[in-house]
Amino acid sequence: MSVSPVKRQKMESALDQLKHHTTVVADTGDFNAIDEYKPLDATTNPSLILAAAQMPAYQKLVDDAVAYGKKLGGSEEEQIKNASDKLFVLFGAEILKRIPGRVSTEVDARLSFDKEGMIQRARRLIDLYKEIGVGKDRILIKLSSTWEGIQAGRVLEAEYGIHCNMTLLFSFAQAVACAEAGVTLISPFVGRILDWYVANGDKKAYEPSEDPGVKSVTKIYNYYKKFGYKTIVMGASFRNTGQIKALTGCDYLTISPKLLAELSKEHVKLTPTLSVKEAQACNLEKIHLDEKAFRWHHNEDQMAVEKLSDGIRRFAADAVKLERMLKERMFSTENGK
Repeated sequence: MSVSPVKRQKMESALDQLKHHTTVVADTGDFNAIDEYKPLDATTNPSLILAAAQMPAYQKLVDDAVAYGKKLGGSEEEQIKNASDKLFVLFGAEILKRIPGRVSTEVDARLSFDKEGMIQRARRLIDLYKEIGVGKDRILIKLSSTWEGIQAGRVLEAEYGIHCNMTLLFSFAQAVACAEAGVTLISPFVGRILDWYVANGDKKAYEPSEDPGVKSVTKIYNYYKKFGYKTIVMGASFRNTGQIKALTGCDYLTISPKLLAELSKEHVKLTPTLSVKEAQACNLEKIHLDEKAFRWHHNEDQMAVEKLSDGIRRFAADAVKLERMLKERMFSTENGK
C-alpha cells in the first residue's frame, strides 16, 4: 500500500519510530555520523578505529596517542601497545562528548583465550579513561564471547564494577553463559550469521522474519526476558534494514551509519516484533551451562564455531594493522632523520 506524500511528511521516519521501541546505538568511530543520527550509545572495535584513524579529521588523536606511547617509554612493543590503548580511549572520550550514554571499547582480540590477560587489559583501559576524567559508568568493555572471555566478564562485573559488552556472539550457548555470568550487555551478530547460511546453504535470500540471524536474536531475547535476566540484548552486525525492522522492540540495536541513513529516509509503519509479554509466554526451557556443557553445546553449532574464530581473526588482523600504522608514525620518522 502506497503512502500519500502528505501522510509521508507527517509520518515519522523508520529510524525515529525505532527509537520509541529500541535503544539505537551507532556502530562507528566517525564523529560526524554520531552527530547526525544522535544515538544514545556508540560502539567501536579495531576495524572501526582503524578506518577512522586513517581519516584526515582524526590525525590529532593519532598524534596524541603516539606522543603518549613515547612518553611512557619501554620497548618498542610496549610503546606501540600503550599508544594503541590510548588511541581507543581518545576515540571513546571524543564519542562520549557527543552521546548521553556509554561507549564500547574493545579489548585486544588476541587475548580472546586469556582470561587474566583480558581482565588486566580491561582494567588498564578503565584506568586510561579515568586519567582523562571519564568514569567507568560510561564505558562498556568489549570482550570476545569465548568461555575465557565470558569468565573474564564475570570477574570484571562482580569484583571491579566494570560493565562488559560480550561481542562476537553467535550461539545460544554463548548467550546462556553470558546471562549466567551476569554481564551488562551482549552483542549477538545478525548479519554474520546470515552470511554463513547464504555461503553454506542452498537458500540465498531470506524474508526478514525467517532470517537466521533475526531468529537467533529473537530466541535469545525471549530466553532472557522469560527467565528475568538483566543482561541487555543488543543486536549487531546488520546487512539490511529489513533485519533491523524485524527486531523492533529488542533492548538495543547497534547500527552502521549507512543503515541509519537508510532508516532515516524510510517512512513505513514499524510495530514491535519483540516484547517482554510475548517472551514470557514462550516455551523455552531454562538451562545451565558449566564449562564442559558450554563447549559441547557451542561446538554443536558449526556456524557459531566458524564465525567466532573468523571474527577473532579479523579483529586481531585489524589490531595488527593499527599497530603497524602506529609503529610507522612512532619510529620510521625518527629513523629517517
